[in-house]
Amino acid sequence: MNARVLVLCGLLGTASWQFAHAGYIHAKAILAQRLLERSWQRSLDGVDAARPWPWADTWPVARLRMARLGVDEIVLAGSSGRTLAFGPAHVDGTALPGAPGLSIVAGHRDTHFEFLRQLAIGDELQVDRADGASVRYRVSDLAVLDARAQRMPLDAAADRLELVTCFPFDAVVPGGPLRYRVLAERVSLAEHALVAGRRRIAGEHGPESKVESFANEVM
Repeated sequence: MNARVLVLCGLLGTASWQFAHAGYIHAKAILAQRLLERSWQRSLDGVDAARPWPWADTWPVARLRMARLGVDEIVLAGSSGRTLAFGPAHVDGTALPGAPGLSIVAGHRDTHFEFLRQLAIGDELQVDRADGASVRYRVSDLAVLDARAQRMPLDAAADRLELVTCFPFDAVVPGGPLRYRVLAERVSLAEHALVAGRRRIAGEHGPESKVESFANEVM
């Protein structure tokens, strides 16, 4: 009887510890996101390398949004494992998100970049820069690459945004060689004006024009 009681107490103690640990991790994640929000606001106010906490080796460099899926992620500097635990991260050696050139941002497939599996060709992404400017990109390609045999070309002359995560999304064992890549092309100011004009005309001429406007926009 005593042995059974001891075993039961041990199991209850282990379960309690696991629940407490899970609660601690959840609370830590919430606190980290609040600190990142404050850090991003400081970046918008002109503070350079606004670290979210004193010992952090990263800071916000941009904000990534996708309206259709309700995505709003702060992009951090440097793609180390520590940084990726808190959010998507800008890969060193590529252009900053929203700047001219090729920018690569990496994220974990089961947290911050889980939404990549829902993106489709023609979807628009918005990057908010620390200087207050916003840049839009349109998804142009979705691909699964093998990191052992394929290297992602770094075309610095292209105004593109690459979002990269591990693949498959539901893999049991993390860290495989496959990568899921979303390639998005920067939308020019002229194209923005054209789309805005189409939407205005659609509003003036009824449902048929709206359908045509939408078809042209995603082509």
